[in-house]
Amino acid sequence: MKKLNLLTVLIVAGFGFVFFVAVILIAALVLSREGGFTGWGGDRIAVVYLEGVIFDSKTVNEHLKMYANDSRVKAIVVRMDTPGGGVAASQEIADQIKWLRNEKGKTVVISMGSVGASGGYYVACAADKIYANPGTITGSIGVIAEWVNYGNLLKWAQMQPEVIKRGEFKDVGSPTREVTPKEREYLQGLINQMYEQFVGAVAEGRKELTRDRIKELADGRVYTGEEALREKLIDGLGNYDAVLKATAEMVGIKGEPQVVTPPKPRKGSILDLLTSTDLGEMVSRNTLQPPGSSLQFEYLWK
Repeated sequence: MKKLNLLTVLIVAGFGFVFFVAVILIAALVLSREGGFTGWGGDRIAVVYLEGVIFDSKTVNEHLKMYANDSRVKAIVVRMDTPGGGVAASQEIADQIKWLRNEKGKTVVISMGSVGASGGYYVACAADKIYANPGTITGSIGVIAEWVNYGNLLKWAQMQPEVIKRGEFKDVGSPTREVTPKEREYLQGLINQMYEQFVGAVAEGRKELTRDRIKELADGRVYTGEEALREKLIDGLGNYDAVLKATAEMVGIKGEPQVVTPPKPRKGSILDLLTSTDLGEMVSRNTLQPPGSSLQFEYLWK
């Protein structure tokens, strides 16, 4: 009887162990598909995505920082498909990449998809290597500031804007009136500073090019990947898979590299969406003023 009870216990324990292992493996499989599982041991390459117009650096920088202290991650590939965006946001992402390289010893490689222009190219110049497809649109080294003047619309509606200010340039770029010559000169001075910062970032990252040559290329025009390679704005041509392979070789990973990605954002409820801080900021920003009425300084390809 005792032997039978012992056998029963062992069988139940065995089934329990198998069930436990199965649960762990299934969870690992699900998480790996969602990008939240990094596996056990082994060298790997992390892939972080930079897509769409760059409004804010927060999410991308959080994803980059995830791998800063992971010794298994030998390199980070930034898969880029962006026309650029805000000046400061682009600079913050570039600074994060330089921190990963200089302080954490990570190799960072850029893989451009359809577009890696303006602020996207600014970010790319902070990496170890830049790759693009032959038909990728890149370059667009320059700065733009624009807004919509709806002053005539207000006059038509018999609405009169009133401004009380202290400081001559406090309402420069107002959407309700024309820019004065002095204000235009002031704004152009800001644009010139940001342009020189862009040129400086390219000069720091693309040491094969002189500052004078960069300025010849930095007239706002875009280049195909083929042209960019000829002009030494990038390091090579290749699709995403080719860049992964080249990156693996750079860091000494043999064979097919193990790839990890940041976890996908949790799909929240409608209540989560409505109470989200980002949504609140977006709504407040878009309802206070008509689209395009706010002065923006951008590294952006239009």
